[in-house]
Amino acid sequence: MDKQIQKGNGEKPGPLSWLRKKLEIRNHLSQTQFIAYGFLGIILIGTLILMLPWSNRSGQSLGFVNCLLTATSATCVTGLVAADTWSQWTLLGQLAIITMIQIGGLGFITIGVFLSILLRRRIGLKQRGLMQESVNTLQIGGVVRLAKHIVLWTMVFEGAGAVLLSIRFIGDFGLVKGIYYGIFHSISAFCNAGFDLMGAREPYSSLTYYHGDWLINMTIMSLIVIGGIGFIVWEDLGRNKLQVRRYRLHTKIVLVTTVILLFGGAALFGLLERENVMADMCIGDRIWAALFQSVTARTAGFNSTDTAALTDGSKLVTIVLMFIGGSPGSTAGGIKTTTLAVLLLCIRASVDQTDGVNVAGRRLDGDVIRQAGLILSFNLMLTIAAAVWIVLFQPELLMSDVLFETFSAIGTAGMSTGITRELLPVSKLALVVLMFCGRVGSLSSALAFTQSKKKPPVRLPVERITVG
Repeated sequence: MDKQIQKGNGEKPGPLSWLRKKLEIRNHLSQTQFIAYGFLGIILIGTLILMLPWSNRSGQSLGFVNCLLTATSATCVTGLVAADTWSQWTLLGQLAIITMIQIGGLGFITIGVFLSILLRRRIGLKQRGLMQESVNTLQIGGVVRLAKHIVLWTMVFEGAGAVLLSIRFIGDFGLVKGIYYGIFHSISAFCNAGFDLMGAREPYSSLTYYHGDWLINMTIMSLIVIGGIGFIVWEDLGRNKLQVRRYRLHTKIVLVTTVILLFGGAALFGLLERENVMADMCIGDRIWAALFQSVTARTAGFNSTDTAALTDGSKLVTIVLMFIGGSPGSTAGGIKTTTLAVLLLCIRASVDQTDGVNVAGRRLDGDVIRQAGLILSFNLMLTIAAAVWIVLFQPELLMSDVLFETFSAIGTAGMSTGITRELLPVSKLALVVLMFCGRVGSLSSALAFTQSKKKPPVRLPVERITVG
């Protein structure tokens, strides 16, 4: 249009022509693209802040790739770090990290809608659609109310967690530092981020010092589980209380799958580590350690035992739990509990040769089954491809450690056997891609950065092949 004006009237483009072009580009973005680019913008801003000399205790930047890895890990609520959080970053750097964690956990769309509510601004259909896409809710109706509830309940849960954690941390670190530690770890746990400041005791020690502390364990685990079950489940539980029959099918599947994974994982860890890292623990400490390991593996990133010292069996169980992750529309990552449930129900339906996939008196939609299969396949391919990529450049690394790292990244779990800081920049960039895909969604990330194609008017003829 600017060119037409210039040719027809002999006028030069106005000073606001660039702004009009920006708005035109924004209007052409899909909801998925807008969310993906939004997260990318937050990561880049966070990277620049962490590169400032005032953000680093040494006064020297950690380098672009390491700062990018840290910013991506914080925004994508993962927990993989190139340097110990307390030892490397000043208060400015730590505040930048915890801010990215909060924005990444709740989603910048949710925070933006909540601010619009406070400022009494009109929230249009497009903003409501973005909110629906952001929290992965089933319907657009009520998303504004949901945004308000998400932020308010987050403040309640994180506030309660901060108070409980401060009770213990004040005794260990003093009043001011103890309160700050309580707030930081409460936000990190609720958002399933896994960042900690325990480097003040020993770098990379996480919560190993508190492996038998019931207050720390209960508070951290509760925050992780509450943040990981999903905002849709919160709303359903708040509306229907203990009337289980009135719960949505989504809520029932999430709660049942979560309980099975939590206690099933704890039982396996207890058995596999009874003669290993838990050998010198009393029965009570073993129970806490097993439960904590099972909960934190579901995308939280903390650890109360030495992850590198786990048996191969425990590492395999951890990989599986990291890959599954939390539930849709939550602060957690992974392929999600509902995806696992749908795939298992599909297998059962195939074995029983039933008409459709049925559960709790309902039949699942065919598109949901197809999407679950795509998510599983796409995430697996990305994870394995990244592992091969890293081994190509660093063949000295154990494949088991590399796979643990890549599954941790795609599941935004943040657990590591300790090789993160040993990786080359090219390997760290692979983790950055995995963490971004794990937070935004692997399929969503692929769709966001590829141009959508129109469906051809003519379909090709069908020919069967043999599979299986």
